[in-house]
Amino acid sequence: MRTSIQVEQLCKSYGGYQVLNNVSFTVEQGSIVGLLGPNGAGKTTIVRLLNGVILPDSGKMVLHGHNPVIDGDAIRRISGVVTEGAGLYHELSGVENLRFFSKLYDCYDEKRIQELLQQFGLEEAQKKPVGKYSTGMKKRLALAKAILSRPEILFLDEPTNGLDPDGVKQVLTDLKAMNELQGTTIILCSHVLHQLESICDKYLFLQDGCIIEQGSKEEIENKYLKQVKLRVKTGLSVNGDHFAGYAVQQLDRQQLLFDLPSKDVISPLLEQILQQSWIHEAEIINNDLESLYFQVRGGNV
Repeated sequence: MRTSIQVEQLCKSYGGYQVLNNVSFTVEQGSIVGLLGPNGAGKTTIVRLLNGVILPDSGKMVLHGHNPVIDGDAIRRISGVVTEGAGLYHELSGVENLRFFSKLYDCYDEKRIQELLQQFGLEEAQKKPVGKYSTGMKKRLALAKAILSRPEILFLDEPTNGLDPDGVKQVLTDLKAMNELQGTTIILCSHVLHQLESICDKYLFLQDGCIIEQGSKEEIENKYLKQVKLRVKTGLSVNGDHFAGYAVQQLDRQQLLFDLPSKDVISPLLEQILQQSWIHEAEIINNDLESLYFQVRGGNV
């Protein structure tokens, strides 16, 4: 797979404060990468640097063969961006905003505009001034604006803020479809980790301006999941706090919670349970992205 974005030893400071410190990573073309970290970790600064909006103190960046330091306009022609500030003109209507930006991006297509308004549930409000839109409506319009030109790279900073559950589900579905059908490379920043888990191929963990870990969820899980909590729905009841040599809690009449040293012991354990009773369901409950996030950060919290 080709590399879409390459960053090497990237540094950025403001007023003597080091925001990014020797940040290096690669993003494969057509992948979806989640930028994770607390407020102030440097996520938004990375997005702004990659877009050529601000300049680095040092380091190297290449996006589809372009250097953001000198090729900012070229990068902006092939990318779309959604930030916390939607970047919309509030005195214009929704459809007027999309028409304006489509002409600015040299991709005016009225059919495309109407399709996006319908896709993001803004068809009926398209002639209403954006200043009178709700927060969720502004966010949906910003997303429509970002993908007007069918960008090769899409940068999204908290794209689901202000959306209701249906809106969140629709946005994530649309992003995944765009990635799969058009091969769009997506860089996604969000504090709502369970939303990222369903669509990201890789994660970058940021802490105090440094990347402290990176990899796929499976790679992160294999490295950091030292203690496995396995919930089993079964007809087996246990006496005491151990079964087959492993710590266990009886959660209710049909649920047991095991503390296991690794995933390797799960199959043998389930085989022992099946010798005595039925198993309806078995689930690891501490390998979700949020749990792994805190394990990665560990003492850096």
